[in-house]
Parts: sequence; C-alpha cells; structure tokens
Amino acid sequence: MVTFLPSRAGRLADVPSFHRAIGGAESNVACVLAAAGHSARWVSRVGADGFGQHLVERITGYGVDTGAVRTDPDRPTGIYFRTAADRDTDAHEVAYYRAGSAASAMSVADVDLAAARSGRVLHLSGITAALSGTCLELMRELTAPRPGRPLVSFDVNHRPALWPDADGPQVLLELARRADIVFVGADEARRAWGLHGGRAILEALPGPAVVVVKQGRGGATAFERHTGGFEGLFEGLDTRGSGGRGGVGFGGRGADGAEDADGRAVFVPAPDVDVVAHVGAGDAFAAGFFSATLRRLPLRDRLRHGHLFAAAALTTPGDLAAPPARDHADRLAALDDAAWGRLRLGPGWTQAEQAEEEANIP
Repeated sequence: MVTFLPSRAGRLADVPSFHRAIGGAESNVACVLAAAGHSARWVSRVGADGFGQHLVERITGYGVDTGAVRTDPDRPTGIYFRTAADRDTDAHEVAYYRAGSAASAMSVADVDLAAARSGRVLHLSGITAALSGTCLELMRELTAPRPGRPLVSFDVNHRPALWPDADGPQVLLELARRADIVFVGADEARRAWGLHGGRAILEALPGPAVVVVKQGRGGATAFERHTGGFEGLFEGLDTRGSGGRGGVGFGGRGADGAEDADGRAVFVPAPDVDVVAHVGAGDAFAAGFFSATLRRLPLRDRLRHGHLFAAAALTTPGDLAAPPARDHADRLAALDDAAWGRLRLGPGWTQAEQAEEEANIP
C-alpha cells in the first residue's frame, strides 16, 4: 500500500497534511533484506495508477526484484492513513482504503506461484489472509504441504479491524501451524488465541521448526526445535514442507526460557531505544532475523540482528528504514551480555559509525 504519514501528532480529524510513503508487511521485509545485501523478490498486484507505479518504483529502488508484480487494470492501489500515536494506545487511528484494491483481489489463478516459491524462504503475513476470500485461498495454497516447497515464514500480524468476522484468530492459527518459521507477539497471542507465555504458544504450534515470540521492549525468545536431524534452518531440514513435524515439548525453566533434549530456547533482551515511531519495527525485526539466519549465524545473534534492524525502524518516522551496515551490526551483535545490556540507540544511530569513520579520513 501507499502510506500517508501525519505531518504532526493528533487525531486524523485534526492533522492538516500527510507525507506519502510506502508500506506493507511483506514488501517491508523484502526492502530491508535487499538493503542489507540479500536477494529478495516481491510478488503482488498493484493498480494501474500513479500510486501503483510509485510503489513498484520505490520497492525496485531498494534492490528488490519486482518482475512478478502484476498490474490490475480495474482495481486501485490500496492506501492508508495513520496517526503518529503508538499502535497500542487509544490515540492511535488507522484509516484503511484497501477494500476492492488490486492486492485484495489476489488469487491462486492470478499470482505467479512459481515466482513466489523460487526463493529459499517464502515470507507471508496474516494481514494478506484478511484482505479477501481469494487472498485466504492463496495463503492456504502457499502454506500447503508439498515436496520441495521453500521454507515458509509466517508473521501472525493479527489486525482485528481487518477481519470481518470472528474467524480471524482461528485462520491465523491454522496458517501458523503450517509454516516452518513463525513470528508472533506475546501480546497478540494472548489477544487472539488466549495464550499466555512461550510454552502455551509452542503447544498450540506443534509444526513450525522455529517460533519467535516477541515481547516488545522486553526482548524476544526464539524456540528452535530439533527434529529429523534438524540443525539450523537450511542444513538437514529433511522434513521441509511436510506440513508439521509432530509435537515437541520444551521443559519449563524460567519465563519462556525453556530448553530440553528436543529443542532449545534463547532469550535476548531488546536494547534501549529512543522511539520515534513503532510502525514497521516487526517487519524490520523479521528481516534482521532472516539476514542473520541466511548467514548461518547462531540463534542468539539472529535475535540480536532482529533487534538491531527493529531499532533502525523504531528511530525513524516511516514504515521503512535502512538497516545498519553489516559490519556495524556484526560488531554490536558480538558484544558481551553486559555491553549489550548497556546499549542505547537513538535517531541517527545507524549513520553514527559511518560519520565517525568519515571524520577520521585524512
């Protein structure tokens, strides 16, 4: 979608003007990954209008392959307006104009499924499933068990306002159970599914190989299951695309710090961040986690890179922010626990090291 960001804080009724930007869960992840030096493709539909052209041009500009994006001659590109307030506050307002949009009309028949399945990871979002019946059918097709499917990542992204009935939480649980990697906030698991804590979430999601439970400012826990010789996401995953690997239990040892012979759990606290805007942080976190995963980094470092990429988004006003340079992120991710715990990041932190290096150039 095209996103309209408020020029100042306040109610939508009172904001005098807006700045145009781009947004969308899956496209955000693709843009950040491409900016971080990875190969990424975005598969979607846009309208035959200026907004659709703007989206494709901007996303292509990040280095994302948009060759599989199709133009709908009859439906417009979706747009939305939002306030500056945090999503979790009563002051936050969002006005979606995406009913009948080109993306909401996506279906199994008019999306390039081969292109969507061509990468090592196929990242999907619960937001897309909420757009229409045909979008939900597409999501079910892409998450269906089949030999040779890519690793399927699913970010729950529960948005109650997008679901026309009460079936949304159950649909999201169904899709999450069919994925290989799941990102879910502890708060949204509680609101959508009535689940409290990592163990309850794991029991409800017996299939995914990795479940990342995000705990907001507190941090995030990654639960990694060992099944069928599973060692890391891309090595020895001989049950890929099997549609579930059976229940794996984690013994309790502190809050969400479960670990036993069948798997392990790693908790990494989030660094202190001087927040400018919360929108886009979850997508950036997923991109950082993927970036580190694709580089075969340890589970702790995958979470730390997720936090660092999220911090880049949190310290900028729009949905999208350039991630930290790889060397910079690697150095921060390698800090000992005490130094990591003292880390504080504010606006401009991703450029701070570059500015320091340039200042030292003879």
